[in-house]
Amino acid sequence: MRLALQMAESAMGQTGINPVVGCVLVKNGRIIGMGAHLKRGEGHAEVNALLLAGEEAMGCTAYVTLEPCSHYGKTAPCSDRLIEAGVKRVVVADVDPNPQVAGTGIAKLRSHGLEVEVGLLAGVSSVLNEAFNKYIVTKMPFVTLKTASTLDGRIASKTGHSRWITGEASRAAVHTLRHRHQGILVGVGTVLADDPQLDARLPVPALQPVRLVADSQLRIPLGARVLQEQDRQPTILLAGGQAPAERRAALEARGIEILTCGEGPQVDLALAMRQLGEREIGSILLEGGGRLNGAMLEQRLIDKMVLFYAPKIIGGAGAPANFAFEGFEKMSEAITLERLKVEQFGADICLTGYPQYEREEENG
Repeated sequence: MRLALQMAESAMGQTGINPVVGCVLVKNGRIIGMGAHLKRGEGHAEVNALLLAGEEAMGCTAYVTLEPCSHYGKTAPCSDRLIEAGVKRVVVADVDPNPQVAGTGIAKLRSHGLEVEVGLLAGVSSVLNEAFNKYIVTKMPFVTLKTASTLDGRIASKTGHSRWITGEASRAAVHTLRHRHQGILVGVGTVLADDPQLDARLPVPALQPVRLVADSQLRIPLGARVLQEQDRQPTILLAGGQAPAERRAALEARGIEILTCGEGPQVDLALAMRQLGEREIGSILLEGGGRLNGAMLEQRLIDKMVLFYAPKIIGGAGAPANFAFEGFEKMSEAITLERLKVEQFGADICLTGYPQYEREEENG
């Protein structure tokens, strides 16, 4: 199962709104087939493993990181393929939360006499597919916030200088994060200050996330780097309902897609997330400035945080912070991170955790 999970993880960033899945077939103590789901609409992990095993699959055990599907989507049901191949036993890490599956794949296997075990390393599989698990049920994207700051929580100096806060190892990890998300979101302030490209730069060619810019008044310059190379990496602007018509026309003439997110002057971020979900953008990496980060946090739209800290103190009352919002009155009201993981990248420390909003409700 660990091998199957490794294969699933290797395909992260390639399957769109589909889950990452790995499958390993074992017979008489020997691996006879392996496969991973590599692209939405193409063969699932079980199918690829069965193709490799051929007739040897008869009587084997299949280790699968997610419940085999039982419905016709873009491909035929994997549960049927396992049954037809004569697989004897199936070990499943995690149940598929997709309402079209949700236990029916396991039930079908058992009804055809296959021995099925469920739950082996389920927690690992669940984390690999945390974006899929949310999107398939809510149709809302899973939002991961990433910040890079000094120890005193500053994302730039008092003059706005920010290159580079963290080291090369941290920046390389961020490019992997970008590749593993379908969209990358920043505010227009970040574009105006840094003119970022917002792409995933890896040692090998990588699929690129859709570039998303929250720009209520469409202030983005036509020459901004995020508006270039739309064929390679498209950009969607999130605008308010009162954005100037002439700016909208100029941008649309360049082929830039604009989503109107609410009728007011500001972007309705919750509506924006729903609209992006409707466009089958199931995971977003938020790399905003303090205001966008704070607004997303206040509206409880952040599912996960990846916080890089460099061993530096920059100071400055005017230096921008990684979160800028009104804040809470009591420490007991603070949003806490749970399931915390600590990693080191070069000299930098990275904290990964999941914000818990329930406590604020309990203290309200």
